[in-house]
Amino acid sequence: MLCLIQRVTQASVTVDDAVVGQIGPGLLALVGVEPGDDEAMLPRMADRLLGYRVFADDAGKMNRSLRDTGGGLLLVSQFTLAADTRSGMRPSFTSAAPPAEAERLFNRLVAICAEKHAAGVETGRFGAHMVVSLINDGPVTFLLRP
Repeated sequence: MLCLIQRVTQASVTVDDAVVGQIGPGLLALVGVEPGDDEAMLPRMADRLLGYRVFADDAGKMNRSLRDTGGGLLLVSQFTLAADTRSGMRPSFTSAAPPAEAERLFNRLVAICAEKHAAGVETGRFGAHMVVSLINDGPVTFLLRP
């Protein structure tokens, strides 16, 4: 499982001209599920998403997490994140989990994060063509693995 996190001042997801998820200050996480990913890794990834220290403390150091700030979390499924781009000029998606399995694990990750994050969790729509808008704060972007 891959989560590309971006610290944002705001982010939203639109499907068919309707906003389906949006947050103010917090994290946008693009989530790619890979073959072999399983339920056991989900609590660890949720803890990493909520506990990764990317927000500034009073001294301006990245020492605060989403848990500390109470910011928003917007989770967006993105199978292209798991693409194999090592050769050729076209991505291969054999390194992405099958859609049904990816959707199950993504939805479970959303549920775990929602249980652990009182500020709530917003999402895009799995499998839909989504327009993701964000204002990256920093820019601050990290690739997390469980």
